[in-house]
Amino acid sequence: MKNLLFLLIVVFMVSCTSNTKDFKSQESTKPNVLFIAVDDLNNWISPIQNFSNVKTPNFDRLAKMGVTFTNAHVQAPLCGPSRASIMTGLRPSTTGIYGMTPDNKIRRPGNLATKDITFLPEYFEQNGYHTMGIGKLFHIHAPDSVFNESGGRVKGFGPYPKKRFVWDGFGKGIRGTHGRTSTDWGAFPAKDSLMPDHQSVNWVAERLDKEYDKPFFMGLGFLRVHVPLYVPQKWFDLYPLENIQTPPYKSDDLNDIPPVGMQINDLPMMPSTEWAKESGEWKKIVQAYLACISYVDYELGRVLDALESSKYSDNTVIVLWSDHGYRLGEKGTFAKHALWETATKAPLMFAGPNLPKGKKIEAPVEMLSIYPTLLELSGLPAYQRNEGYSLVDMMQQDKGLADAKAITTFGMNNHAIKMDKYRYIQYEDGKEEFYDHHSDPNEWNNEAGNPKYKAQIKKMKGFLPKVNSKWDASSNYTFQPYFVEQKKRVNANK
Repeated sequence: MKNLLFLLIVVFMVSCTSNTKDFKSQESTKPNVLFIAVDDLNNWISPIQNFSNVKTPNFDRLAKMGVTFTNAHVQAPLCGPSRASIMTGLRPSTTGIYGMTPDNKIRRPGNLATKDITFLPEYFEQNGYHTMGIGKLFHIHAPDSVFNESGGRVKGFGPYPKKRFVWDGFGKGIRGTHGRTSTDWGAFPAKDSLMPDHQSVNWVAERLDKEYDKPFFMGLGFLRVHVPLYVPQKWFDLYPLENIQTPPYKSDDLNDIPPVGMQINDLPMMPSTEWAKESGEWKKIVQAYLACISYVDYELGRVLDALESSKYSDNTVIVLWSDHGYRLGEKGTFAKHALWETATKAPLMFAGPNLPKGKKIEAPVEMLSIYPTLLELSGLPAYQRNEGYSLVDMMQQDKGLADAKAITTFGMNNHAIKMDKYRYIQYEDGKEEFYDHHSDPNEWNNEAGNPKYKAQIKKMKGFLPKVNSKWDASSNYTFQPYFVEQKKRVNANK
């Protein structure tokens, strides 16, 4: 009996040890996640549009490593609500976060949608990951204690020269009404090492050289290509002015835009296209934007080099995304702030184990899908609160391409839907825009009243959000009078 008891104990201990090893083995096979945000980056990069022969070898490099979505759309054409949507997994129309919201107030008791939401990095921490982050990831950096290890974020979008080069940030805007922007362009500072993004990449590279007893989630938020369009001279030198292309522009393009659309597009603090043409600055602004893209591409290359030389190169999922597009003269201005294609479309790229290499997908998708996609790629359970859907089946098996669509919201009850090669916009007063990209890729002709498209418009209207929450009390956008007035008006009856 004693021998039998001893044998049973030994078998039990071996079994427990084996189970423990299996568990640790399973933990160690979970992929790491490298989560890269680029501020204000439109689709001009070479893997997508290759606008004006832009030089982005490292975006090309990442594209060859995985999947590039050439038709990805943000859930808000403004950094604050766009990033809040990605990090919560909820639509702006669900949360009422339509404007800028302090990081620590995205989740607060007064917001029923977000008060107990789990942010994307937190979900990874809850599932056994060590989380790290630096730079602009949420609107500023991140809510307190979201990351196990935070590198913070340099304030503002500098470095700044003592005097602006061209644009004062006010333009024709009314001081105290429109606010001052960082909009300006020119060669500054003298070297890359003075750029905050360079220091952020140094921080990431140092951590990729360390050992961890858990899989990690690493967030890196680049400040460029956000204005001011300042980078060292060598990046400007890549783009001689005589070779610069300017985007398509039609001076009477806005004649068929509904009143709310015109109010949203009222941006006197930004340069107008007509001013840029008359002053001779248009090509210089485009040159500066391209220079900033190439600078970010260089920093991206440093990240990819650090990853590839680390022990984590074969087991890391990479996602790169931008918080919205950016207009460089299209529809009369230089800004995001719109429900049109050039403001809502932005790069989205995935790479990692079990994903195709060098694949491009043209179907419209949402940045809202980043959260559930990363969970599935990491083998984590789905988070039931996510309003987006995973893109894994689309990337691996081309599933869902025919039914793909993307919804963007700007302010309460103003929505755009991209589906097939059509864009439908409905404003809060019911006024509409409709564009057929087969024949009108620049969205110059509003076909909302054309009987030819009646069935397509009806179909797309069916996808408008059913919930349109009032503005969250902590969310504001004071640069445009329309949003100040809308929040005051719609929240008055709370």
